[in-house]
Amino acid sequence: MTVEISDTISPAPRDIWQQVHGLDPYALVTQSPAWLDCICATGPYSDASRYYQFIDGVKAVLPLAAQRHMPARLANAASPPHGWGIGGLISSGELTPEHLTAIVADLARLPYLRLSVRPNPLSGTIWAATQHSSALVVPRRAHVIDLSGGFDVVWSKRYEKSTRTSIRKAERSGLVVDCDTSSRLVQAFHELYLSSLERWGQQQHEPRALTRWRGLRRDPLAKLQNITRYLAGNSRIYMAWLDGKPIAATLLLLGRNAHATRSVMNKELAGPVRASDLLHNMAIKDACEAGCRHFHMGESGASVSLARFKRGFGAEEHAYAEYRFERLPLTAADSYLRTIVKRIIGFRDTTNEEQPGHKETVT
Repeated sequence: MTVEISDTISPAPRDIWQQVHGLDPYALVTQSPAWLDCICATGPYSDASRYYQFIDGVKAVLPLAAQRHMPARLANAASPPHGWGIGGLISSGELTPEHLTAIVADLARLPYLRLSVRPNPLSGTIWAATQHSSALVVPRRAHVIDLSGGFDVVWSKRYEKSTRTSIRKAERSGLVVDCDTSSRLVQAFHELYLSSLERWGQQQHEPRALTRWRGLRRDPLAKLQNITRYLAGNSRIYMAWLDGKPIAATLLLLGRNAHATRSVMNKELAGPVRASDLLHNMAIKDACEAGCRHFHMGESGASVSLARFKRGFGAEEHAYAEYRFERLPLTAADSYLRTIVKRIIGFRDTTNEEQPGHKETVT
């Protein structure tokens, strides 16, 4: 069956985008107009979102950011850019592989040097059934918790016993937990992030300057400040304190569905008292009380310990893919250069190793 697009508008009209976002039961904050505004305020991007109207009445929006001040043939466009969470399509009704095939054909015709789409992991099956021969497929893995039934069901039926034990231990450990919906804890969160960069670099045998440069390029302080500014009450920072010192923090994006997009900690202090377990438990409980359908725990990559941590909360693994439309083999070239640099500096990949405690997520 062929499904035709009757109209395409770029950038997507904000009123229609907001309407579609409200109608999609799987929509995330990172697929909203406010999130794209945050991206454009933080980095060198402009709004290149696309609205699709189908003849069968279905409306779809692809949040898309493109490098600004560059001709399209030399620019990258992404849904979303690296380090900005989950993108992909939202729709007013169920999208079929036929709908996606028509959209993919449109994307393949765009003149960008590279256009990438990282869709909602829950739509991985539909994307896999779509004809996208022109796209480079990059496999990914994420974990998502089904919140149906409410927190009592999630706690008793989906949490593993060991996770419940860790949370109870954390509650008895003297931790003080704070939840901020403004920008009050942004600076403390960022300082914890910087200390985490130091440890990650040491674990991976990476030069300190390179680790710090990569980390701040991905997550500068201005990014966190803009998230709290543009998302109003839809962002929350949960922070655990021990003896007056912040030792762990989690950034939650809360909308129709929840997304724990960043977690950082002082591993030496937070690990023994299971601070990260406690923070995630509080975030999951708040998401349930807000009526969220799903709680996204982000990318897990090849990390065994990270996947195990997420499964402890009842998160299910979802294999999906990112799709890249390239005029030149940029992904292959990037992979080759990274391999060369890693060999030169003696980079040590720790993603498959067993790590005591929770390894920070940097989705």
